[in-house]
Amino acid sequence: MNRFLSNAVNNIDSKGRVSVPAMFRQVLAAKGFSDLYALQSIAHPAIDVGGMDLLERYESRMAREDPFGETFADMSLFAYGDGAFLKFDAEGRITVTDFIRAHTGITDKVVFVGRNDFFQLWEPERFEAHRSEARRRLQALRPGAAQ
Repeated sequence: MNRFLSNAVNNIDSKGRVSVPAMFRQVLAAKGFSDLYALQSIAHPAIDVGGMDLLERYESRMAREDPFGETFADMSLFAYGDGAFLKFDAEGRITVTDFIRAHTGITDKVVFVGRNDFFQLWEPERFEAHRSEARRRLQALRPGAAQ
């Protein structure tokens, strides 16, 4: 298993920690990731989380831009200014920081959502609304669907 698949809702404890689902920890361990790179999704009220490969993907894309250009500056702000490293504790938990809460609206529960080579952190109601809308868009693409 080397993909983040499915979703799970976990409670945040009184110290602001949440357990990363075991199925996601297994993927992280298989990939050899002990630290997590997280950044605020540019398109949604979610946090994208992965290993160093996620950061390296953004850095590779930035390397194709003029380092003095506005696109590079925007991408750098996105990858570094809207990014953070998350650490696991001994029980496989991460801390839900203000960095995460401010962008997502997360309060007492987190939805972990698999996205193949990374996963996302969502506030449960926002995730359900987003999932319903995504499903509606996909259904509209089906042959014979009423447009």
